[in-house]
Amino acid sequence: MRKATFGLVIGVFLLAMAVHAQQKTATYDWPQFRGPNGSGVNETKGLPSEFGPDKNVIWKKTMPTGYSSPVLIKNFIFLTACENEKLLTLCLDRQNGNILWQKEAPRPRKEKLDFRNNPASPTPVTDGENVYVFFSDFGLLAYDFDGKELWRLPLEPFDNFYGMGASPIVADNNVILVCDQNTDSFIIAVDKNTGKVAWKKKRPEAKTGHSTPVVYSPEHGEIQVLAPGSFLLISYSAKTGDRIWWTGGLSFEMKSTPVMRDGILFINGYASPLNQPGNQVKILAFEQALLQFDADKNGQFSKDELPEESPYDFFDFVDLAKDGHLDRKDWNYFHAALASLNGMLAIRLEGQGDMTETNTLWAYRRYVPQLPSPLVYKDVLYMINDVGFVTSFKPGNGEVINQGRLRGAGSKFFASPVAADNKIFITSLRGKISVLKSDGSNEIIAINDMKEDCYATPAIGKSKIYIRTKKTLYCFGNDE
Repeated sequence: MRKATFGLVIGVFLLAMAVHAQQKTATYDWPQFRGPNGSGVNETKGLPSEFGPDKNVIWKKTMPTGYSSPVLIKNFIFLTACENEKLLTLCLDRQNGNILWQKEAPRPRKEKLDFRNNPASPTPVTDGENVYVFFSDFGLLAYDFDGKELWRLPLEPFDNFYGMGASPIVADNNVILVCDQNTDSFIIAVDKNTGKVAWKKKRPEAKTGHSTPVVYSPEHGEIQVLAPGSFLLISYSAKTGDRIWWTGGLSFEMKSTPVMRDGILFINGYASPLNQPGNQVKILAFEQALLQFDADKNGQFSKDELPEESPYDFFDFVDLAKDGHLDRKDWNYFHAALASLNGMLAIRLEGQGDMTETNTLWAYRRYVPQLPSPLVYKDVLYMINDVGFVTSFKPGNGEVINQGRLRGAGSKFFASPVAADNKIFITSLRGKISVLKSDGSNEIIAINDMKEDCYATPAIGKSKIYIRTKKTLYCFGNDE
């Protein structure tokens, strides 16, 4: 009996060690946009501080154009691209960058995109067995690691002011995709094994955003999908899509991905200068505006009926139906949009229903990014805005540790910061990658020039950093 008990204990111990090893190994992979649960953080060591087209290069490969970030799993790299009008999913060998396979997706349409966007902007996601990709000109597709198509799900044409940009994630055996647009926004869950729709929920408040959601697994309770959007952060049941709780106070336009630490979520949103405290402009209520501006008395406004100055130059943006008129629905959105504030918010992760009054712990309103997502690393919260101004905070209370501009790194930043090995990596559009100390001082260790534009966020795994420029994918590591 003792031998049997001893054997059982040893078996449980070995199983626990194996699970721990699997979990530990997984932290060295980068399975979705910004890595493990969108955190931007990897536990690997031995990353180079200095690198470039001719320095610390393990390999480099010419790639077709795409703004999606590479994802890493096992011995594979997955990314998407658009070449000669074709939508492509590529699988590369992680050791040498050789293309193992590429697959073309259908392209029944070509949607209008902002100049900062691309037909292959959303990043793939993998669950360790298959890879799932989203193209706004088609929909969702799934492949196994040998390149066999498992399923495809066409989705309706989209109408986003900037073009679609949110990336899919995996939660509770579903592929989750947030589709925020001018009208008819929704979040959809697709069974990852069959490609069948598990649930689909409307997001009537959300407009023109492209924030990728994150997954929250509380100690007690069901798995949640936390999705930022216009005005609201909403917690959905990953299994059913039901709303669990929500918090207001977000900007009317959300593009960044949230990060979490110790039961707190951090999210930044910037819409316009008019959403900055002190710059806000109040507009008339709809009925009052009709009396003042509705010259033809048809109960709505055309562009030539409104003043040409700010804030009425928002017309094209708030004309949700793109019919050349603002009706009551458009005007009410216009009113709410101008009332919202830019800011970095810290939100407690708990509750049922409307938690606006209790869940917002602190807010910071200066130098807020529109595109780059926040980063929490080594007990410091980092925020890099679109012109290269970095702010570091104590995440618990929002106290500013340090702030200042990244000198010599460029003036435009679309990619999000990532971190590992006690280093912060921040990528500018010009392809200059700043490496900062991870103590909140914002001290620059090195600035590395890729000599080519960079839209994609880097990926990190197994002592390597992968940088996608406009034409090339690089793998960098220290010389061994």
